[in-house]
Amino acid sequence: MHYELVIFDNDGVLVDSEPISNRHLAAYLTELGHPTSYEDSVRDYMGSAMHRVHELVQERTGQRLPDDFDDVFHARVFTAFERELRPVPGVAGVLEKLARSGVPYCVASSGSHERIRVGHRVTGLDRWFEPGTVFSSQDVGRGKPAPDLFLHAARRMGVAPGRCLVVEDSPLGVQAAVAAGMDVYGFTAMTPAERLTGAQRLFTDMAELADLLV
Repeated sequence: MHYELVIFDNDGVLVDSEPISNRHLAAYLTELGHPTSYEDSVRDYMGSAMHRVHELVQERTGQRLPDDFDDVFHARVFTAFERELRPVPGVAGVLEKLARSGVPYCVASSGSHERIRVGHRVTGLDRWFEPGTVFSSQDVGRGKPAPDLFLHAARRMGVAPGRCLVVEDSPLGVQAAVAAGMDVYGFTAMTPAERLTGAQRLFTDMAELADLLV
């Protein structure tokens, strides 16, 4: 099928941020008295917006996270991004191939606009994304697995959901794409293939994705 729009998740698909982010999230939750391993964080929160962290902690413990939790967490993560963050290997080649072929693309992330902006600046991927092609869960109020963000991105880009392809690496993201009525390709670099149920295709290397897209 020829897709009229490719929608990329950001964390773990464009920028290799998931190991950094989940390491710091697990450490901060543990510091606050909610013991969380790195593996726990990846399983429960990878691909989700920050509101899910608050909701799950309150649901499990009956306690609310501090009001400044998001600000403190992001300050720690952004400092680490400046030192450690890299683009996902091969993703610049994928974006270059799409641009050369005239295939429209955008990013739709559960992360905040600031997180996307910092990540793209540090990795040099900002050159590939115009402001009007960057969408965040902040724009719609609910993150994945709700379909709202993907539907918002498609609407703003002027493409029907059924003509969109989503590139995702998390179970929550795949669920959101399916709920939005979009096809989805699952990137298995960090997530076992069996957890990406619903993806039409799976790939382990960005070079494979470049061949699949155009």
